[in-house]
Amino acid sequence: MGLFQSFDICASGMSAQRFRMDTIAENIANVNTTRTEDGTPYRRKIVTFQEKEITPSFSDILSDTKKFQGNGVKVASVTEDYETDFTMEYDPSHPDADENGYVSYPNVNTVTEMTNLIDSSRAYEANTTAFNAMKSMVQAGLNIGQS
Repeated sequence: MGLFQSFDICASGMSAQRFRMDTIAENIANVNTTRTEDGTPYRRKIVTFQEKEITPSFSDILSDTKKFQGNGVKVASVTEDYETDFTMEYDPSHPDADENGYVSYPNVNTVTEMTNLIDSSRAYEANTTAFNAMKSMVQAGLNIGQS
């Protein structure tokens, strides 16, 4: 593993978790959005991560010139949640109410989103701690070299 590869791994984790936190914030901000541009209520967005890969060639695998190592994480996709139903509330005075007086609210659960936000925040902190630990090790190595 190269010296700066560990910094890249931590930085990719921090960037991915920051993107996830931004998406969670978007979900929470739209918890009451009953009509989007296409006329439907807002749908919750879900971020999926994937390992960054450097695909070795077949000959590299046979000759074992490249070891399989982690290379960080990347955002694989941002999808809308179609598995969770919209929340229906009776409010006949609402402009988006149907003929029976029910309004479809987004499928965003604030408790779930806050739990995901805490999870993402802790993962970001873990990547920051690993980054700072690596930085301390590199500085110690440089100080040894100066002696």
